[in-house]
Amino acid sequence: MGSSIDSYITLVATSAVLNVFLCLYSYFRRAEIPSSKIFMLYTAALCVYTFGYAIQLASNTLEQMKFWTVVQYMGMPFSASLGLLLMIQYTGKTLSRKATIAMFIIPSITLFMVATNDYHHLFYKQVWLRTDTAVPLMDISIGQWYVVQGAFTFSCLLCACLILIGQWKHTKKMYRRQLLTLITSQLIPMVAAFVYLLGLTPGGLDPVPVLMCITSAMYIWAILSSRLLTIVPIAKDSIFESMREGVLVLDSSNRLVDYNKAMCLMLPELEVSMIGKKWDDIWLSLAGETSPVEYGREGLQTDLYWQLEGHTVCYQVRTSYVFNKGAQVVGILIMLIDITEQRFLQEQLKQMAYFDGLTKIYNRTQFLNKGKEILNEAKLTFRPAAFILFDIDHFKRINDTHGHDVGDKAIIHVVTVCNRYLNSEILFARYGGEEFVIAMPGASLQDGEQLAEQLRIALLNEPLEVEGVRISITSSFGVAQYSGEDDSLESLLRDADRALYESKRNGRNAVFAYSASLA
Repeated sequence: MGSSIDSYITLVATSAVLNVFLCLYSYFRRAEIPSSKIFMLYTAALCVYTFGYAIQLASNTLEQMKFWTVVQYMGMPFSASLGLLLMIQYTGKTLSRKATIAMFIIPSITLFMVATNDYHHLFYKQVWLRTDTAVPLMDISIGQWYVVQGAFTFSCLLCACLILIGQWKHTKKMYRRQLLTLITSQLIPMVAAFVYLLGLTPGGLDPVPVLMCITSAMYIWAILSSRLLTIVPIAKDSIFESMREGVLVLDSSNRLVDYNKAMCLMLPELEVSMIGKKWDDIWLSLAGETSPVEYGREGLQTDLYWQLEGHTVCYQVRTSYVFNKGAQVVGILIMLIDITEQRFLQEQLKQMAYFDGLTKIYNRTQFLNKGKEILNEAKLTFRPAAFILFDIDHFKRINDTHGHDVGDKAIIHVVTVCNRYLNSEILFARYGGEEFVIAMPGASLQDGEQLAEQLRIALLNEPLEVEGVRISITSSFGVAQYSGEDDSLESLLRDADRALYESKRNGRNAVFAYSASLA
């Protein structure tokens, strides 16, 4: 029996050494191992457990054995919780902070119970030295809390096995070897502990620490052969749920099959009860219109504007086919990508490039671009086009008397009044400072004079009111007309400017049309 115990102690000590190696390995490779902290704690707990058990077997007195039993329980009960946490993290799942803490309540109570057992005997009813062995060995009679701890350990090992087995069909073949290693690492101690509790082990010795030698060797083999823990497969479900893009899965009949968490946030109106229904019918109930998705093509399709919590958001719609192993289309993925910020920035850049920052009408550069288009159209269709230049009379006096803030309000006021008389075909822009320009496609010189006079009278009759003070605003207008192929936009604007100058020379608040006499 003595030589058998020596061999047993040697195997248990070997298990401890292997766990020390695994603990140190995970520490030095912690940057590469996603679950390094948990794995270090797990292997450290197993080290304490196996070393404590080896020294307990080598002890000569009951007091020494009881002391090293307490040392064992500094690691053993916690290893079950840590092993379960490790397997949960391996499969890409997480536990809340409260749930994680709760997993260590029973192991902590167990450690306290073992350390203070002499005062209550709730863990071991009785502890004594065996008389049927050649070397001193401790025997026990289990107490109530021993049953609780045994059930907890068995439950942790069983849950870890079931979680890993559940991942089998979601794991690619190349990763199944390391998954099988993890399943075995939980299955072996679970079966061994069960056999030990039934009293079927040789000499009544606990087989778990010895079998740890096998599981630790399997870990080392898996690490060296398939880079266990440094390359961890991510379950398809985890990828699907962690995607930032909203994803809908439709079957070959365009019925809703599944959607991820991001889609729930992007379209909160989606409900589980909609699964199995035609996507066109679902979209009609959500948006009140036909679905923008074209099922017959892949890739970028359209931008979708949606009201989310009182704000307008923009989603980019993309589609992708789902194929089976026979390369047949069995469904379609619809992805919504939130591009609200991107579109907002684009709109800001567009505003800065095309529109005047103060008045929100076209700026000078954009007017020149669109004015040339109007002029080219007039040349092709042999139709006229009228151009109007006008500015605010005595604008410097408004600034000097009332301040530049009021000057800005005067410019905005002029634009507001004029917009009431301009249709969508007329091009209106701020030409610079207090000067404005209008282009009228298909309009004659008389049409331009008539509109200019209408605007002049409207501005005269609608003074600007600022803090109860009425400020009279008038404008001077110059009108020119395209009349031949020799005219360019620049020459027409020069003609309108000459007519505007004539309005100012004749007392302002007037409309003048360009004629050859003004050249």
